[in-house]
Amino acid sequence: MLEKLGSVLRKTTDKIANAIFLDKNLVDQIVRDLQRALIEADVSILLVKKLSEKIKKTALDERVKGIEKKEHLIKLLHDELVSILGKEKTLELKEVKKSKAKTSKKDQNRIMFIGLYGAGKTTTIAKLGNYYSKRGHKVAVVGLDVHRPAAKQQLQQMADKAKVQCLTDFDEKDALKIWKTLDKNKELEKYDTLLVDTAGRHALDKGLIKEIKSLNKEISPTEIILVMPADIGQAAKDQASQFQEALKISGVIITRMDSTAKAGGALTACSETKAPVYFITTGEKIQDIEPFNPEAFLSRLLGMGDLTALMEKIHSVTDINKQKEIQERLAEGKLTLGDVVEQVKSMNQIGGFDKIKDLIPGMGKIKDKLPEDKLSVQQDKIAKWEHILKSMTPEEKNNPEVLEKQTSRINRIAKGSGVNNSDVRALLKQYKMLQELTKSASDLQGIDPSQGLNQKQLQKLMKKFGKTKKMKFK
Repeated sequence: MLEKLGSVLRKTTDKIANAIFLDKNLVDQIVRDLQRALIEADVSILLVKKLSEKIKKTALDERVKGIEKKEHLIKLLHDELVSILGKEKTLELKEVKKSKAKTSKKDQNRIMFIGLYGAGKTTTIAKLGNYYSKRGHKVAVVGLDVHRPAAKQQLQQMADKAKVQCLTDFDEKDALKIWKTLDKNKELEKYDTLLVDTAGRHALDKGLIKEIKSLNKEISPTEIILVMPADIGQAAKDQASQFQEALKISGVIITRMDSTAKAGGALTACSETKAPVYFITTGEKIQDIEPFNPEAFLSRLLGMGDLTALMEKIHSVTDINKQKEIQERLAEGKLTLGDVVEQVKSMNQIGGFDKIKDLIPGMGKIKDKLPEDKLSVQQDKIAKWEHILKSMTPEEKNNPEVLEKQTSRINRIAKGSGVNNSDVRALLKQYKMLQELTKSASDLQGIDPSQGLNQKQLQKLMKKFGKTKKMKFK
Protein backbone atom coordinates (compact mmCIF):
# COMPACT_ATOMS: atom_id res chain seq x y z
CA MET A 1 0.00 0.00 0.00
CA LEU A 2 1.21 3.53 -0.86
CA GLU A 3 4.36 1.87 -2.19
CA LYS A 4 5.64 4.93 -4.07
CA LEU A 5 5.05 7.30 -1.16
CA GLY A 6 6.95 4.95 1.16
CA SER A 7 9.88 4.77 -1.25
CA VAL A 8 10.07 8.58 -1.53
CA LEU A 9 9.86 9.03 2.25
CA ARG A 10 12.73 6.56 2.78
CA LYS A 11 14.88 8.30 0.18
CA THR A 12 14.06 11.73 1.67
CA THR A 13 15.11 10.79 5.20
CA ASP A 14 18.28 9.20 3.80
CA LYS A 15 19.09 12.39 1.86
CA ILE A 16 18.67 14.51 4.98
CA ALA A 17 20.72 12.14 7.16
CA ASN A 18 23.57 11.80 4.63
CA ALA A 19 23.76 15.45 3.56
CA ILE A 20 26.96 17.32 4.46
CA PHE A 21 25.20 20.67 4.12
CA LEU A 22 21.47 21.37 4.00
CA ASP A 23 21.60 24.17 1.43
CA LYS A 24 18.65 25.73 -0.39
CA ASN A 25 19.05 23.57 -3.52
CA LEU A 26 18.92 20.32 -1.56
CA VAL A 27 15.97 21.50 0.53
CA ASP A 28 14.05 22.54 -2.62
CA GLN A 29 14.73 19.13 -4.17
CA ILE A 30 13.55 17.30 -1.03
CA VAL A 31 10.37 19.41 -0.86
CA ARG A 32 9.60 18.86 -4.56
CA ASP A 33 9.98 15.07 -4.21
CA LEU A 34 7.73 15.06 -1.14
CA GLN A 35 5.10 17.25 -2.75
CA ARG A 36 4.93 15.05 -5.83
CA ALA A 37 4.64 11.82 -3.80
CA LEU A 38 2.04 13.20 -1.38
CA ILE A 39 -0.12 14.66 -4.14
CA GLU A 40 0.06 11.35 -6.07
CA ALA A 41 -1.14 9.66 -2.86
CA ASP A 42 -4.10 12.09 -3.03
CA VAL A 43 -3.20 14.03 0.13
CA SER A 44 -4.87 17.45 0.29
CA ILE A 45 -2.85 20.17 -1.46
CA LEU A 46 -3.39 22.48 1.53
CA LEU A 47 -1.82 19.90 3.85
CA VAL A 48 1.07 19.38 1.42
CA LYS A 49 1.67 23.13 1.23
CA LYS A 50 1.62 23.47 5.01
CA LEU A 51 4.16 20.63 5.42
CA SER A 52 6.42 22.09 2.70
CA GLU A 53 6.54 25.49 4.36
CA LYS A 54 7.44 24.00 7.75
CA ILE A 55 10.26 21.91 6.24
CA LYS A 56 11.73 24.92 4.40
CA LYS A 57 11.52 27.13 7.47
CA THR A 58 13.26 24.55 9.69
CA ALA A 59 15.90 23.53 7.13
CA LEU A 60 16.97 27.11 6.39
CA ASP A 61 16.90 28.30 9.98
CA GLU A 62 20.47 29.53 10.62
CA ARG A 63 20.05 29.27 14.38
CA VAL A 64 20.13 25.45 14.20
CA LYS A 65 23.42 23.95 12.93
CA GLY A 66 24.93 20.65 11.71
CA ILE A 67 23.75 17.28 12.96
CA GLU A 68 21.23 18.89 15.30
CA LYS A 69 19.48 20.50 12.32
CA LYS A 70 19.29 17.19 10.41
CA GLU A 71 17.87 15.37 13.42
CA HIS A 72 15.42 18.21 13.99
CA LEU A 73 14.31 18.14 10.35
CA ILE A 74 13.76 14.36 10.27
CA LYS A 75 11.77 14.56 13.52
CA LEU A 76 9.70 17.43 12.11
CA LEU A 77 8.93 15.41 8.96
CA HIS A 78 7.95 12.39 11.06
CA ASP A 79 5.76 14.37 13.47
CA GLU A 80 3.98 16.32 10.72
CA LEU A 81 3.22 13.18 8.72
CA VAL A 82 1.83 11.46 11.83
CA SER A 83 -0.25 14.58 12.50
CA ILE A 84 -1.88 14.62 9.05
CA LEU A 85 -2.65 10.89 9.36
CA GLY A 86 -4.62 11.62 12.54
CA LYS A 87 -4.53 10.61 16.18
CA GLU A 88 -4.71 6.97 17.20
CA LYS A 89 -8.03 5.83 18.64
CA THR A 90 -8.83 2.21 19.35
CA LEU A 91 -12.19 0.50 19.25
CA GLU A 92 -12.53 -0.59 22.87
CA LEU A 93 -15.02 -3.35 23.55
CA LYS A 94 -16.57 -4.14 26.91
CA GLU A 95 -14.86 -6.97 28.72
CA VAL A 96 -16.16 -10.49 28.11
CA LYS A 97 -17.92 -11.93 31.16
CA LYS A 98 -17.33 -15.65 30.65
CA SER A 99 -19.11 -16.62 33.85
CA LYS A 100 -22.46 -15.58 32.34
CA ALA A 101 -24.27 -17.71 29.77
CA LYS A 102 -26.37 -14.70 28.75
CA THR A 103 -25.29 -11.10 28.20
CA SER A 104 -27.45 -8.19 29.34
CA LYS A 105 -27.94 -5.18 27.10
CA LYS A 106 -25.75 -2.95 29.28
CA ASP A 107 -22.83 -5.41 29.09
CA GLN A 108 -23.17 -6.02 25.34
CA ASN A 109 -21.06 -4.54 22.56
CA ARG A 110 -23.50 -3.38 19.88
CA ILE A 111 -21.66 -2.03 16.84
CA MET A 112 -23.74 -0.66 13.98
CA PHE A 113 -22.13 -0.33 10.55
CA ILE A 114 -23.21 2.26 7.99
CA GLY A 115 -21.94 3.23 4.55
CA LEU A 116 -22.80 3.68 0.88
CA TYR A 117 -23.09 0.95 -1.75
CA GLY A 118 -19.83 -0.66 -2.80
CA ALA A 119 -17.86 0.29 0.33
CA GLY A 120 -17.33 -3.33 1.39
CA LYS A 121 -19.45 -3.06 4.52
CA THR A 122 -20.73 -6.65 4.65
CA THR A 123 -17.28 -8.17 4.03
CA THR A 124 -15.72 -5.85 6.63
CA ILE A 125 -18.27 -6.92 9.24
CA ALA A 126 -17.29 -10.57 8.73
CA LYS A 127 -13.59 -9.69 8.95
CA LEU A 128 -14.17 -7.84 12.23
CA GLY A 129 -16.27 -10.76 13.48
CA ASN A 130 -13.34 -13.10 12.84
CA TYR A 131 -10.93 -10.58 14.43
CA TYR A 132 -12.87 -10.37 17.72
CA SER A 133 -13.88 -14.05 17.91
CA LYS A 134 -10.16 -14.92 17.75
CA ARG A 135 -9.71 -12.68 20.78
CA GLY A 136 -12.22 -14.50 22.95
CA HIS A 137 -15.47 -12.64 22.18
CA LYS A 138 -18.70 -14.47 21.44
CA VAL A 139 -19.67 -12.71 18.21
CA ALA A 140 -22.80 -12.65 16.07
CA VAL A 141 -23.42 -10.62 12.92
CA VAL A 142 -26.94 -9.27 12.42
CA GLY A 143 -28.32 -8.80 8.90
CA LEU A 144 -30.59 -5.75 8.64
CA ASP A 145 -29.89 -4.79 5.03
CA VAL A 146 -33.32 -5.47 3.48
CA HIS A 147 -32.84 -3.46 0.28
CA ARG A 148 -29.78 -4.79 -1.57
CA PRO A 149 -30.54 -8.07 -3.35
CA ALA A 150 -28.99 -11.10 -1.59
CA ALA A 151 -27.35 -8.88 1.06
CA LYS A 152 -28.42 -11.21 3.88
CA GLN A 153 -27.29 -14.28 1.96
CA GLN A 154 -23.87 -12.68 1.39
CA LEU A 155 -23.59 -11.88 5.10
CA GLN A 156 -24.44 -15.51 5.94
CA GLN A 157 -21.72 -16.79 3.57
CA MET A 158 -19.13 -14.39 4.98
CA ALA A 159 -20.13 -15.27 8.57
CA ASP A 160 -19.58 -18.96 7.75
CA LYS A 161 -16.05 -18.11 6.54
CA ALA A 162 -15.40 -16.16 9.73
CA LYS A 163 -16.93 -18.98 11.82
CA VAL A 164 -19.34 -16.65 13.61
CA GLN A 165 -23.12 -16.80 13.97
CA CYS A 166 -25.37 -14.90 11.53
CA LEU A 167 -28.74 -13.68 12.86
CA THR A 168 -31.40 -12.45 10.41
CA ASP A 169 -34.71 -13.26 8.76
CA PHE A 170 -34.29 -13.99 5.06
CA ASP A 171 -37.97 -13.37 4.25
CA GLU A 172 -38.72 -10.23 6.29
CA LYS A 173 -38.47 -6.90 4.40
CA ASP A 174 -38.59 -4.61 7.45
CA ALA A 175 -35.24 -4.10 9.24
CA LEU A 176 -36.84 -2.95 12.51
CA LYS A 177 -39.09 -6.02 12.65
CA ILE A 178 -36.08 -8.33 12.19
CA TRP A 179 -34.28 -6.71 15.12
CA LYS A 180 -37.36 -6.69 17.40
CA THR A 181 -38.07 -10.37 16.67
CA LEU A 182 -34.49 -11.39 17.45
CA ASP A 183 -34.63 -9.36 20.66
CA LYS A 184 -38.02 -10.77 21.68
CA ASN A 185 -36.88 -14.36 21.11
CA LYS A 186 -33.80 -13.70 23.27
CA GLU A 187 -31.47 -14.60 20.38
CA LEU A 188 -29.30 -11.53 20.95
CA GLU A 189 -28.42 -12.15 24.60
CA LYS A 190 -26.39 -15.26 23.74
CA TYR A 191 -23.57 -13.04 22.44
CA ASP A 192 -21.37 -10.37 24.02
CA THR A 193 -20.61 -8.65 20.67
CA LEU A 194 -23.16 -7.87 17.95
CA LEU A 195 -22.03 -6.51 14.58
CA VAL A 196 -25.04 -5.01 12.80
CA ASP A 197 -25.17 -4.70 9.00
CA THR A 198 -27.49 -1.93 7.75
CA ALA A 199 -28.62 -0.88 4.28
CA GLY A 200 -26.54 1.38 2.06
CA ARG A 201 -27.48 3.81 -0.69
CA HIS A 202 -25.86 5.36 -3.76
CA ALA A 203 -25.81 8.63 -1.81
CA LEU A 204 -26.63 9.86 1.69
CA ASP A 205 -30.29 10.76 1.15
CA LYS A 206 -33.20 11.50 3.50
CA GLY A 207 -34.54 7.93 3.22
CA LEU A 208 -31.24 6.40 4.34
CA ILE A 209 -30.86 8.86 7.23
CA LYS A 210 -34.42 8.19 8.42
CA GLU A 211 -33.98 4.40 8.37
CA ILE A 212 -30.61 4.45 10.14
CA LYS A 213 -31.86 6.89 12.79
CA SER A 214 -34.85 4.63 13.59
CA LEU A 215 -32.53 1.62 13.86
CA ASN A 216 -30.12 3.60 15.99
CA LYS A 217 -32.92 4.46 18.43
CA GLU A 218 -34.04 0.82 18.72
CA ILE A 219 -30.58 -0.82 18.82
CA SER A 220 -28.82 1.75 21.06
CA PRO A 221 -25.40 0.88 19.62
CA THR A 222 -22.25 1.34 21.66
CA GLU A 223 -20.44 2.31 18.42
CA ILE A 224 -21.53 3.59 15.00
CA ILE A 225 -18.86 2.86 12.40
CA LEU A 226 -18.73 4.30 8.88
CA VAL A 227 -17.19 1.99 6.27
CA MET A 228 -15.53 3.75 3.32
CA PRO A 229 -13.31 2.54 0.45
CA ALA A 230 -9.83 4.04 0.15
CA ASP A 231 -10.27 4.69 -3.56
CA ILE A 232 -12.65 7.60 -2.98
CA GLY A 233 -9.63 9.62 -1.85
CA GLN A 234 -10.35 13.19 -0.74
CA ALA A 235 -14.10 12.65 -1.26
CA ALA A 236 -13.88 10.80 2.06
CA LYS A 237 -13.84 14.20 3.77
CA ASP A 238 -17.33 15.17 2.56
CA GLN A 239 -18.74 11.69 3.16
CA ALA A 240 -17.38 11.47 6.71
CA SER A 241 -18.61 14.99 7.49
CA GLN A 242 -22.14 14.26 6.22
CA PHE A 243 -22.47 11.01 8.18
CA GLN A 244 -20.92 12.67 11.24
CA GLU A 245 -23.47 15.48 11.12
CA ALA A 246 -26.43 13.17 10.54
CA LEU A 247 -25.61 10.30 12.92
CA LYS A 248 -22.61 11.17 15.10
CA ILE A 249 -20.36 8.33 13.95
CA SER A 250 -17.77 7.18 16.46
CA GLY A 251 -15.18 5.97 13.95
CA VAL A 252 -14.29 4.83 10.44
CA ILE A 253 -13.01 1.66 8.79
CA ILE A 254 -11.24 2.22 5.46
CA THR A 255 -11.39 -0.69 3.02
CA ARG A 256 -9.30 -1.63 -0.05
CA MET A 257 -6.11 -0.06 1.33
CA ASP A 258 -4.07 -2.56 -0.69
CA SER A 259 -5.32 -1.57 -4.13
CA THR A 260 -5.25 2.19 -4.52
CA ALA A 261 -2.89 5.17 -4.68
CA LYS A 262 -5.65 7.36 -3.17
CA ALA A 263 -5.35 5.79 0.27
CA GLY A 264 -3.44 8.81 1.58
CA GLY A 265 -6.38 11.01 0.63
CA ALA A 266 -8.90 8.87 2.50
CA LEU A 267 -6.72 8.69 5.64
CA THR A 268 -5.92 12.40 5.79
CA ALA A 269 -9.50 13.38 4.94
CA CYS A 270 -10.80 11.40 7.93
CA SER A 271 -8.22 13.11 10.12
CA GLU A 272 -9.40 16.54 8.96
CA THR A 273 -13.02 15.71 9.88
CA LYS A 274 -11.94 14.42 13.33
CA ALA A 275 -13.39 10.99 12.49
CA PRO A 276 -10.84 8.48 13.86
CA VAL A 277 -9.87 5.52 11.69
CA TYR A 278 -10.29 2.36 13.77
CA PHE A 279 -9.28 -0.26 11.22
CA ILE A 280 -8.05 -0.66 7.65
CA THR A 281 -8.58 -3.68 5.41
CA THR A 282 -5.71 -4.82 3.22
CA GLY A 283 -6.95 -7.70 1.06
CA GLU A 284 -9.73 -10.14 0.26
CA LYS A 285 -9.01 -12.79 2.89
CA ILE A 286 -11.05 -12.94 6.09
CA GLN A 287 -7.88 -12.11 8.10
CA ASP A 288 -7.01 -8.99 6.06
CA ILE A 289 -7.99 -6.38 8.64
CA GLU A 290 -5.80 -4.53 11.11
CA PRO A 291 -6.12 -1.70 13.67
CA PHE A 292 -4.95 1.64 12.33
CA ASN A 293 -2.12 3.27 14.25
CA PRO A 294 -0.79 6.43 12.48
CA GLU A 295 2.70 6.20 13.99
CA ALA A 296 3.10 2.49 13.21
CA PHE A 297 1.66 3.04 9.72
CA LEU A 298 4.26 5.74 9.04
CA SER A 299 6.97 3.46 10.45
CA ARG A 300 5.94 0.89 7.85
CA LEU A 301 6.13 3.46 5.05
CA LEU A 302 9.60 4.46 6.20
CA GLY A 303 10.77 0.83 6.03
CA MET A 304 11.07 0.44 9.80
CA GLY A 305 8.35 -2.22 10.02
CA ASP A 306 5.36 -2.57 12.30
CA LEU A 307 5.78 -5.41 14.76
CA THR A 308 2.43 -4.71 16.45
CA ALA A 309 0.56 -5.21 13.17
CA LEU A 310 2.67 -8.29 12.44
CA MET A 311 1.69 -9.85 15.76
CA GLU A 312 -1.96 -8.92 15.13
CA LYS A 313 -1.85 -10.72 11.77
CA ILE A 314 -0.28 -13.81 13.31
CA HIS A 315 -2.85 -13.73 16.14
CA SER A 316 -5.73 -13.46 13.65
CA VAL A 317 -4.89 -16.77 11.93
CA THR A 318 -3.76 -18.88 14.86
CA ASP A 319 -5.82 -21.19 17.00
CA ILE A 320 -5.08 -20.19 20.61
CA ASN A 321 -5.32 -23.77 21.95
CA LYS A 322 -3.03 -25.19 19.25
CA GLN A 323 -0.49 -22.45 19.82
CA LYS A 324 -0.46 -23.20 23.55
CA GLU A 325 0.28 -26.85 22.81
CA ILE A 326 3.14 -25.87 20.48
CA GLN A 327 4.55 -23.45 23.07
CA GLU A 328 4.47 -26.20 25.71
CA ARG A 329 6.42 -28.53 23.40
CA LEU A 330 8.88 -25.75 22.59
CA ALA A 331 9.40 -25.15 26.32
CA GLU A 332 10.26 -28.84 26.67
CA GLY A 333 12.68 -28.64 23.73
CA LYS A 334 10.41 -30.77 21.52
CA LEU A 335 9.20 -30.00 18.02
CA THR A 336 7.25 -32.08 15.50
CA LEU A 337 6.77 -31.63 11.79
CA GLY A 338 3.06 -31.37 12.65
CA ASP A 339 3.95 -28.10 14.40
CA VAL A 340 5.72 -26.97 11.25
CA VAL A 341 2.55 -27.73 9.25
CA GLU A 342 0.55 -25.51 11.59
CA GLN A 343 2.97 -22.62 11.18
CA VAL A 344 2.97 -23.04 7.38
CA LYS A 345 -0.83 -22.92 7.35
CA SER A 346 -0.71 -19.72 9.41
CA MET A 347 1.74 -18.13 6.97
CA ASN A 348 -0.46 -19.05 4.01
CA GLN A 349 -3.55 -17.62 5.71
CA ILE A 350 -1.76 -14.36 6.40
CA GLY A 351 -1.05 -14.15 2.69
CA GLY A 352 2.57 -15.23 2.54
CA PHE A 353 5.74 -13.22 2.68
CA ASP A 354 4.44 -10.54 0.32
CA LYS A 355 1.74 -9.60 2.86
CA ILE A 356 4.08 -9.20 5.81
CA LYS A 357 7.35 -7.94 4.29
CA ASP A 358 6.47 -4.30 5.05
CA LEU A 359 5.82 -5.21 8.70
CA ILE A 360 9.32 -6.61 9.28
CA PRO A 361 11.78 -3.95 10.54
CA GLY A 362 14.39 -3.13 7.89
CA MET A 363 12.67 -5.10 5.13
CA GLY A 364 11.25 -1.92 3.58
CA LYS A 365 14.73 -0.63 2.79
CA ILE A 366 16.14 -3.98 1.76
CA LYS A 367 13.33 -4.82 -0.65
CA ASP A 368 14.06 -1.67 -2.69
CA LYS A 369 17.46 -3.20 -3.53
CA LEU A 370 16.29 -6.77 -4.14
CA PRO A 371 14.92 -8.16 -7.40
CA GLU A 372 11.20 -8.87 -7.04
CA ASP A 373 11.68 -12.59 -7.68
CA LYS A 374 13.98 -12.87 -4.63
CA LEU A 375 11.05 -11.97 -2.35
CA SER A 376 9.09 -14.97 -3.58
CA VAL A 377 11.88 -17.52 -2.99
CA GLN A 378 10.87 -18.11 0.63
CA GLN A 379 7.22 -18.48 -0.37
CA ASP A 380 8.17 -21.11 -2.94
CA LYS A 381 10.19 -22.99 -0.33
CA ILE A 382 7.27 -22.95 2.12
CA ALA A 383 4.90 -24.24 -0.59
CA LYS A 384 7.29 -27.14 -1.31
CA TRP A 385 7.57 -27.96 2.37
CA GLU A 386 3.79 -28.06 2.73
CA HIS A 387 3.54 -30.59 -0.12
CA ILE A 388 6.31 -32.68 1.46
CA LEU A 389 4.58 -32.72 4.84
CA LYS A 390 1.31 -33.86 3.25
CA SER A 391 3.13 -36.86 1.77
CA MET A 392 4.43 -38.04 5.16
CA THR A 393 2.84 -40.53 7.52
CA PRO A 394 1.81 -39.37 11.03
CA GLU A 395 4.82 -41.27 12.45
CA GLU A 396 7.21 -39.44 10.11
CA LYS A 397 5.71 -36.04 10.97
CA ASN A 398 5.84 -36.61 14.73
CA ASN A 399 9.18 -38.39 14.80
CA PRO A 400 11.25 -37.32 11.75
CA GLU A 401 14.27 -39.15 13.15
CA VAL A 402 12.83 -42.36 11.63
CA LEU A 403 13.81 -40.94 8.23
CA GLU A 404 17.50 -40.83 9.11
CA LYS A 405 19.39 -43.16 6.74
CA GLN A 406 16.03 -44.26 5.26
CA THR A 407 16.60 -43.41 1.59
CA SER A 408 13.58 -45.47 0.51
CA ARG A 409 11.25 -43.41 2.69
CA ILE A 410 12.75 -40.15 1.44
CA ASN A 411 12.35 -41.36 -2.15
CA ARG A 412 8.70 -42.20 -1.50
CA ILE A 413 8.00 -38.78 0.08
CA ALA A 414 9.75 -36.92 -2.74
CA LYS A 415 7.84 -38.84 -5.39
CA GLY A 416 4.51 -38.36 -3.60
CA SER A 417 5.00 -34.61 -3.22
CA GLY A 418 6.48 -33.99 -6.68
CA VAL A 419 9.79 -32.58 -5.42
CA ASN A 420 13.45 -33.64 -5.47
CA ASN A 421 15.05 -35.76 -2.74
CA SER A 422 17.24 -32.75 -1.92
CA ASP A 423 14.12 -30.70 -1.06
CA VAL A 424 13.03 -33.34 1.45
CA ARG A 425 16.51 -33.46 2.99
CA ALA A 426 16.59 -29.64 3.19
CA LEU A 427 13.35 -29.64 5.21
CA LEU A 428 14.64 -32.36 7.53
CA LYS A 429 17.89 -30.47 8.01
CA GLN A 430 15.92 -27.33 8.89
CA TYR A 431 13.80 -29.33 11.33
CA LYS A 432 16.85 -30.80 13.02
CA MET A 433 18.45 -27.39 13.42
CA LEU A 434 15.28 -25.91 14.92
CA GLN A 435 14.93 -28.92 17.22
CA GLU A 436 18.45 -28.38 18.55
CA LEU A 437 17.85 -24.67 18.98
CA THR A 438 14.61 -25.22 20.94
CA LYS A 439 16.43 -27.68 23.19
CA SER A 440 19.14 -25.09 23.72
CA ALA A 441 16.55 -22.49 24.60
CA SER A 442 15.09 -24.94 27.12
CA ASP A 443 18.55 -25.43 28.68
CA LEU A 444 18.90 -21.67 29.09
CA GLN A 445 15.68 -21.27 31.09
CA GLY A 446 16.35 -19.85 34.52
CA ILE A 447 19.75 -18.36 33.59
CA ASP A 448 20.21 -14.74 34.63
CA PRO A 449 20.98 -12.79 31.42
CA SER A 450 22.98 -10.20 33.36
CA GLN A 451 25.41 -12.93 34.48
CA GLY A 452 25.96 -14.41 31.00
CA LEU A 453 26.89 -18.06 30.37
CA ASN A 454 29.53 -19.93 32.30
CA GLN A 455 32.17 -22.03 30.53
CA LYS A 456 30.30 -25.30 31.00
CA GLN A 457 27.04 -23.91 29.58
CA LEU A 458 28.88 -22.36 26.64
CA GLN A 459 30.64 -25.64 25.82
CA LYS A 460 27.30 -27.47 26.00
CA LEU A 461 25.72 -25.07 23.51
CA MET A 462 28.72 -25.24 21.16
CA LYS A 463 28.56 -29.01 21.26
CA LYS A 464 24.90 -28.94 20.28
CA PHE A 465 25.49 -26.53 17.42
CA GLY A 466 28.37 -28.73 16.25
CA LYS A 467 26.07 -31.74 16.18
CA THR A 468 23.52 -29.76 14.21
CA LYS A 469 26.09 -28.88 11.57
CA LYS A 470 27.28 -32.47 11.19
CA MET A 471 23.78 -33.99 11.00
CA LYS A 472 23.01 -35.67 7.66
CA PHE A 473 20.01 -37.41 6.17
CA LYS A 474 21.18 -39.92 3.58
